[in-house]
Amino acid sequence: MPKTIIQLLEGNRKWVEETLAKDPHFFDELDKGQNPQFLWIGCSDSRVPANQITGTKPGDVFVHRNIANMVIHTDMSMLSVLNFAVDVLKVKHVIVCGHYDCGGVKAAMGNESLGFIDNWLRHIKDVYRMHKDELSAIEHDHERQRRLVELNVIEQVNNLSKTSVIQDAWKKNNLPLLHGWVYNVGDGIIHNLYTTSADKIEIPEIYKFR
Repeated sequence: MPKTIIQLLEGNRKWVEETLAKDPHFFDELDKGQNPQFLWIGCSDSRVPANQITGTKPGDVFVHRNIANMVIHTDMSMLSVLNFAVDVLKVKHVIVCGHYDCGGVKAAMGNESLGFIDNWLRHIKDVYRMHKDELSAIEHDHERQRRLVELNVIEQVNNLSKTSVIQDAWKKNNLPLLHGWVYNVGDGIIHNLYTTSADKIEIPEIYKFR
């Protein structure tokens, strides 16, 4: 595990050498631009790198990450990424990928004040409140946390459908498809929880744009 900045830079040079040995034109192709088919909205957790866990290469996946893979309607960073991915890059899939053992979800289930991040975690607490009856019926804390991770992913996919970016795109060609995934850090497997599209999801009337 790298412990210094120098080791990171040395790692970069080694990666370049190994990559060019396999494909001398690798960086020439990357330099021509990007045409990803996927937008990944994931957690900032260092154990969940989008390209590595999906076996994809640089240029394949457009990535946005934040604490607990949230889609919040006032988050200008996330919305800007979403807008660029959908309207400019024309991605065909938007994936919200959460993961079990998520520190943000664990923190949101407690009552300890952690400072500024409390404001962000409140959105996860809202998901808990929305599904309180189901979650309260789960006896073990570990299983309750895992289920909240799943419910949070599903709610964030639903939040995507409420954005003007997604609704405008759906009016044109019913794309992108929206997917909710959960990655299991313990075994490396991604689980597909939920996939929806313009003709499958029922958006509450109050969130619909004309």
